[in-house]
Amino acid sequence: MKRGSALALCLAGLLCVGGAQAESSLALGASRPAPAASVRQTPPELAQALPQARLLGSARLKVWGFEVYDSRLWATAAFSAASPAATPLALELTYLRDFKAQDIAERSLKEMRRSQPLNDAQAARWKADLLRVIPDVRAGDRILGVHRPGQGATFWVNDKPAGEVRDEDFSARFFGIWLSPATSEPQMRAALLAGAAP
Repeated sequence: MKRGSALALCLAGLLCVGGAQAESSLALGASRPAPAASVRQTPPELAQALPQARLLGSARLKVWGFEVYDSRLWATAAFSAASPAATPLALELTYLRDFKAQDIAERSLKEMRRSQPLNDAQAARWKADLLRVIPDVRAGDRILGVHRPGQGATFWVNDKPAGEVRDEDFSARFFGIWLSPATSEPQMRAALLAGAAP
């Protein structure tokens, strides 16, 4: 695969999986704390969705020097990094580039498979769910997802409700893209969990 093609594939989703075509995340500063400008305010929908949450950490994803998105993680005092899906949490992504919803959904499923396999029926159902709640994004667009244990996930796009996925397994696996020990971006995970209890 040509380098340009690999770059396009990596940028066409939420995370870039490490491999022969990808340079070291550490060398690229892929998961450094997000700049102060991106942590200037709490999303207004968070007060409604998770009023007791506090900011745990933030990170900016960069791939080969291209800035992809800023991320921030909020959770309640009961949150533990050892079992992130056990308590409510909110993850915000502020995109720094344009992406198609189709590419985001496909990349999400690829990352969700890192923790355990998905059968074809489950993958098709979850892809349809993702396309229902996550639109095409442009630089500056912001998506907030809230994990609710035992219920599923709720999403907002630019402060407006975008829908929910009432599937606890989907929610745990989706947020595991960033928070699971099997994540393809361990440095980003560490930055997001910086303020969490072990």
